[in-house]
Amino acid sequence: MRNGSAVQVNLPSELGFEKVAMSTAASMAELMGFSLDRIEDLKTAVAEACINAIEHGNQFSNTLVVGVELSNCDDQLEVRVIDDGRGIASRPTAPNIDRKVHGEEDPRGMGMFLIQALVDEAEWHKGPPGKSFVRLVIKLDKENEYADGH
Repeated sequence: MRNGSAVQVNLPSELGFEKVAMSTAASMAELMGFSLDRIEDLKTAVAEACINAIEHGNQFSNTLVVGVELSNCDDQLEVRVIDDGRGIASRPTAPNIDRKVHGEEDPRGMGMFLIQALVDEAEWHKGPPGKSFVRLVIKLDKENEYADGH
């Protein structure tokens, strides 16, 4: 795959369409040579980012779309998931998993933590409607480290 290739997809703000973004991201990662394990991580992170955009950013509005932009550069794949929300106020913090597991806290709210754990970089950018996005980066050079368990 040539460096600088880019793909854009616009999704309806309806659950289920995150699967289109998942398969698009998986196809690009496969063309770039990512391992199946890393592709699965990417698919999960992209799906979660799209679900957050559909639910929280666009509030399931059938008049709004979720934009997904994928581009490769220097052996990394960057994914931007754009919605019409105002973004999150601050960087996500790690959830208290023990409290969630024991029913002491709402089990929801682990999506951003999951995204951060699955990709090499995750950034949330707050902006005016139509400009808020999450930026995900997965690096091909991490393949050897990932395979070795480091």
